[in-house]
Amino acid sequence: MSKLTLEQDRARVKSLFDFDRKIAESCLGKPDAIILGIDEVGRGPVAGPLAAGGVVFTSEVFIQYLNDSKKITEKRRPIVAESIKKCSNFFDVEYASASEIDEFGIVCALKKVFLAIIQKCEKSGYIPDLILIDGNKIDIDPRVTTIVKGDAQSASIAAASVIAKVARDSLMTDLGNEFPQYEWAKNKGYGTKAHTDAILEFGLTDQHRRTFLKKFI
Repeated sequence: MSKLTLEQDRARVKSLFDFDRKIAESCLGKPDAIILGIDEVGRGPVAGPLAAGGVVFTSEVFIQYLNDSKKITEKRRPIVAESIKKCSNFFDVEYASASEIDEFGIVCALKKVFLAIIQKCEKSGYIPDLILIDGNKIDIDPRVTTIVKGDAQSASIAAASVIAKVARDSLMTDLGNEFPQYEWAKNKGYGTKAHTDAILEFGLTDQHRRTFLKKFI
């Protein structure tokens, strides 16, 4: 993200919350609706779990640098994630393992983690009027509205993307300590040349998605 003054960043973050209110007013006629924002990370890697984050804000807050997680520097992401956790009314991260992805497919894995977040949110006492999910249409709940590139437009989706990204990256770093030859701390499970070269040399682990690596089996 280009350098912004504090005032400029406040205005940018405010626009993310404004987007959520406008969507709620458009869909439900109530800008003060309870919105659950959801986003996933780790759809494309060949190793490690799929992760999804969910966040509810019941009022507008200023979280410096809040944005699509890909637009926040790796150094800043954990700081932003901690601010989200402190300022949000609800947050959660759910996972689908590599073996679940292999057994049920990536779409079913997505549905599993999204539904788990919705259930946790409702159990926490926040019943969403509207559920905003980044990406294309997915049939899991009548309250869902999907928004392509929503993580760059919606405060709740952006926040969900950040906490999911930070949680999954931390997990992949921990797994990388167990399996250093695959360099997961660097590649986060994506199929880089170093990663695929290591697969050729050392084989697959229980953290690899075999359906994504059929040529190695």
